[in-house]
Amino acid sequence: MTQRRRRSLALLTSGVLALPLLAGCGAGEDDGGPAAAGQDIATTTRDRVVDGGVLRWAVDNLPNTLNTFQADADATTGRIAGAVLPQLFVMDAKGRPVVNPDYLEKAEVTEREPKQVVLYKLNQQAVWSDGREIGAADFVAQWRSLNGKDSAYWTARNAGYERIEKIERGKTDLEVKVTFAKPYADWRSLFSPLYPKQVTGTPEAFNEGARGALKVTAGPFNLGAVDKKTGTVALTRNARWWGRPAKLDTLVLTAVPRAERPAALAAGRLDMAEIDRAGADRIALALRDGGRASGAKGAHGPGTSETAAQATLSWAVAYGQDESKAAAEQETRRKDAEAVTKYAGEQVALRSFTVRKSLEPAYTQLAMNGASGPLADERVRRAVARALDRKALAEIVLKPLGLPAKPVGSHLALAGQRAYADNSDALGGQDTRAAQALLADAGWRPGGKLTAPLGTKAGPESDKTAPGQDDGKTPSGPGTGNDGLYIVGQDDGKAGDAKAPARAPGDHEDADGEHEGDLPEGRLPDGEIVDADASAPDAEGRPSPVLAPAPFAAAQEKTLLGQAQAQARAQEEAGTEDQAQDDGKRGPTLDGEEGEDDKEPAKASPAPAKQAHTSGSVLAKDGKPLTLRFVLPSGPGSEALRAVGERISQMLRKLGVNTELTKVADESFFKDHIASGQYDLALYSWPATAYPATDARPIFAKPEPAADGSLLVEQNYTRVGTDHIDQLFDQAVGELDEDQSRELMRKADARIWAAAGSVPLYQRPELVAVKPNLVNAGAFGLGAPRFQDIGWKKAAPAKGDENKKK
Repeated sequence: MTQRRRRSLALLTSGVLALPLLAGCGAGEDDGGPAAAGQDIATTTRDRVVDGGVLRWAVDNLPNTLNTFQADADATTGRIAGAVLPQLFVMDAKGRPVVNPDYLEKAEVTEREPKQVVLYKLNQQAVWSDGREIGAADFVAQWRSLNGKDSAYWTARNAGYERIEKIERGKTDLEVKVTFAKPYADWRSLFSPLYPKQVTGTPEAFNEGARGALKVTAGPFNLGAVDKKTGTVALTRNARWWGRPAKLDTLVLTAVPRAERPAALAAGRLDMAEIDRAGADRIALALRDGGRASGAKGAHGPGTSETAAQATLSWAVAYGQDESKAAAEQETRRKDAEAVTKYAGEQVALRSFTVRKSLEPAYTQLAMNGASGPLADERVRRAVARALDRKALAEIVLKPLGLPAKPVGSHLALAGQRAYADNSDALGGQDTRAAQALLADAGWRPGGKLTAPLGTKAGPESDKTAPGQDDGKTPSGPGTGNDGLYIVGQDDGKAGDAKAPARAPGDHEDADGEHEGDLPEGRLPDGEIVDADASAPDAEGRPSPVLAPAPFAAAQEKTLLGQAQAQARAQEEAGTEDQAQDDGKRGPTLDGEEGEDDKEPAKASPAPAKQAHTSGSVLAKDGKPLTLRFVLPSGPGSEALRAVGERISQMLRKLGVNTELTKVADESFFKDHIASGQYDLALYSWPATAYPATDARPIFAKPEPAADGSLLVEQNYTRVGTDHIDQLFDQAVGELDEDQSRELMRKADARIWAAAGSVPLYQRPELVAVKPNLVNAGAFGLGAPRFQDIGWKKAAPAKGDENKKK
């Protein structure tokens, strides 16, 4: 089986559907339209950039390998390769591959029949750092290591290389001629990066030689020291570089977890770092506050959630008569004061940064597991998809950041890329009535009799885990983000109760009657603060979480006892203890039914095995409610994702669909739930690609049964696919007419929409904190960094100097 590159984080029914015809598009500059958001990198001409300097750039971790073709390669591996190795094609600002003139004069298909031939004409100055010319021998070695014929090479991807028949020198040493056994539309994806033959020439060198070092490079930078102790990788200017020299002397990639980056920026350890929403808010608040440095508590940061009652109690304990408790409380207060002072100092330092914004080359989707349960029915998946207001979901994440909140219209490309077209009409837009009709057609109806409690899952999964049961891998308790099981759509009352559902915390009613949260102005549903002053803690009208003083506690106890006695008297008078219960309510006595006074004493009878009751507004089928397990990550940085998940649950509640919101630990989210299929609904992201015919096929390929009875899903974690979609991918990857290949991809995307295994929601935000005088760097959007142009902007000349020049 051909291995393909696993892309980070993180289709079974084939109905005959009437899909809209897609108009063919040419390969012009407007094909794919404009990018949803441009780059934000402070573009500056090289003559205005300082020669020299150091840039400290945050990465998530040190790379496990420097070989991008190995299974444990990551984003840091790719960033290093981009700076030190040949990239024959690079992505422009719209995410489209263009020839890199530093390595190629041109590359083109010179023959199509009888076989495809691509001719590469190399830059005559292009040499490796050891002085050897880049040439055909490097191409041949990389092809042989990646074509899949020699299992001694431990490769993670080889798509495209297996289609090559031979590679040979052209008319000169600067020409490389590649002949394909089978036509390959995505030939531009090959040989980027290009490794020297010293790395790819033998299995031993390929497997181990480039994991921790690259002795030979050919980029604007060389690989310097990899220091595991300090968590840094140093890239130094390449003295043999033939192109425009790098402006920086050294580029230091520094491993810092995202949650720690604001503190690292403030401490001077970093000059540029991709940050999350919380980090961006801190910088915005620092700029707004004017950097007031004070040890006093402000409107945000440590200690701001402490109420007046809590502060009073803390002081009382710290200076009370119990010496042991007083000492412990004083130590706590000291640490709290230090945290406040540290935070205030960091806020002052963060004033020296700005946040550059764009949209990442990745999109977030709602994935529906079509392998079993209710979502195995395409009608149910389509109903769920049509219940979603995708624009409202995009706005939750992007609108507060000032970024365009247009929903993504394709599974295979992003706006700006040539393969992009909005094919969402193949499924249809948000339409509650259409969704209800689909569910009714699938047999799901409100008011049905239930033989299982509301929390029970419909389908074969129902017997595996009882509702509310932890999966065993999810942390619980304060600080873990695991709030336990929360069933959206299920009331505190009985299932058949027609009362409106109780509001969830943070829920308010919007224009369409949907509850989303009575939140203070400036606070988002995910709990992140936009206006800290508007969100300052206010104890008025809220019960204090601390123990009440004795007089208050006594009064409170007296009141509660009085209420309890009054309630007991009312129940006694109404005879509620003897009334029959029917789904939480008692109806009037029917004709022919004995009244309370006419009844004889009830005789004991065995209880039925299952007590039937109605589902009320919740849809039910075969005695079970329509309940879907919605798995979300619980860790820091996923607040916006959880807010989107909760909003989706509210949208589904309108249809009568229950959702079990299950928050799981980040480390188990993908491995133990998504990849293993232990979910119904989930939110995760896929990176964009300029080569969807190659890279997207394993994501949407129809799962195939293995010899052992398991299902081979490749990267199709929704388990939904069709033979027709596979055929369209196969045709597109072998079609050398670029217009026709893109047309086939758009048809495949329309079919993917119609199958409703996943629903693209929004392009992910990209937030990068930088020093304001750092130029040609920041939020790169769909484009690739041009490492040699990154640097520090020259100071503006003084007015006196300008006058002298005149």
